[in-house]
Amino acid sequence: MAGRTGLWLIGARGSVATTAVCGLSAFRAGLVPATGCVSERLDLDPALFPGWSDLVTGGHDIVATPLAKRAEDLADAGVLPGWLPAAVAEDLRAADREIRPGFDPGRPGPQAEAAGQLASDIAEFRRSRNLDRVVVVNVSSTEPPITPLPEHAGLAGLERALAEPGRPVLPPSALAAYAAFSADCPYVDFTPSPGLRIPAVTELADRRGLPYAGCDGKTGETLLRSALAPMFLARGLRVRSWSGTNLLGGGDGANLGREGRAEGKLAAKTRGLAALLGTEATAPLHIDHVPDLGERKVAWDYVSFEGFLGASMSLQLTWDGYDSALAAPLVLDLARLVAGAHAAGESGPLGALAFFFKDPLGSGEHRLAQQEQELAAWADRIAEVR
Repeated sequence: MAGRTGLWLIGARGSVATTAVCGLSAFRAGLVPATGCVSERLDLDPALFPGWSDLVTGGHDIVATPLAKRAEDLADAGVLPGWLPAAVAEDLRAADREIRPGFDPGRPGPQAEAAGQLASDIAEFRRSRNLDRVVVVNVSSTEPPITPLPEHAGLAGLERALAEPGRPVLPPSALAAYAAFSADCPYVDFTPSPGLRIPAVTELADRRGLPYAGCDGKTGETLLRSALAPMFLARGLRVRSWSGTNLLGGGDGANLGREGRAEGKLAAKTRGLAALLGTEATAPLHIDHVPDLGERKVAWDYVSFEGFLGASMSLQLTWDGYDSALAAPLVLDLARLVAGAHAAGESGPLGALAFFFKDPLGSGEHRLAQQEQELAAWADRIAEVR
């Protein structure tokens, strides 16, 4: 069998992580079906890919709010069923005991020391829980992009810079990835943060033969675009413009409402749409924080397109959902799939997991149907190779 697998969450007390932990506990107890989990639809080899009962959670976070309180808040907001926090209360307490303080960018000392502590926490989790492997998944708050991305003269230059006291060399997402790779763990970035875009960081993964996947989980508006844009191409309809508005409440909305924080997410959405359409189109897009929405996310798109004899037509659509409820099952899927890739000896960017991301590493494919086919073929192929 695949063996016991750790799911180490960066941002372990956030909405997505809390929803994932509650869902995982509910799956194991047979309280709910695994609705929304793509891995349930794949023919996964149990010798490579862990089942729900094989996953053990832990993580890092800079806040101390207990998971039980976070779960109660999410139930009040409508993300979780009202009865669920009490039903999985013991599991939440056990998961809470495995959460360690995250990286504080304001802490004194060289970042090498911070990275060493983060890596040590993960290694101790693996040892104490007798785990075969640990998959680290970043579901923390989105960071502003870095332009240009630092090269650090390769991994050696990065490590020299990290050892210098008082020098902020890497943003938290990149330091988390560096620590995960230092602990010999595969890494998934479910955010658009720049961590896996820094070459010196992924060089460490390559040297250690570790797989990684990202970036920015595809949960709502971009999911719709990746399904609908190919439709216009298939029917020979020319898209003139594709405008989008995203309204977000909750912590994610508040974070993205801060200056510069939404730039990476907006850029990922724009790149994906251009790749889907195969041409440049007018595509204004913006994100607004609307506190009244709470944990909900509303996306509205207006597509102007040209048909036969130049007829001008449009498509308007609205996506209204709970982002944490959309993201959490994908996080659990990715833990299973990346664990299987690691067990099979895969390394580097896992392009076959493009299905899950707005801006996928290792793949230029953005069409949802083709991504699904590639994912299923990959899962079958690595099982056969084994």
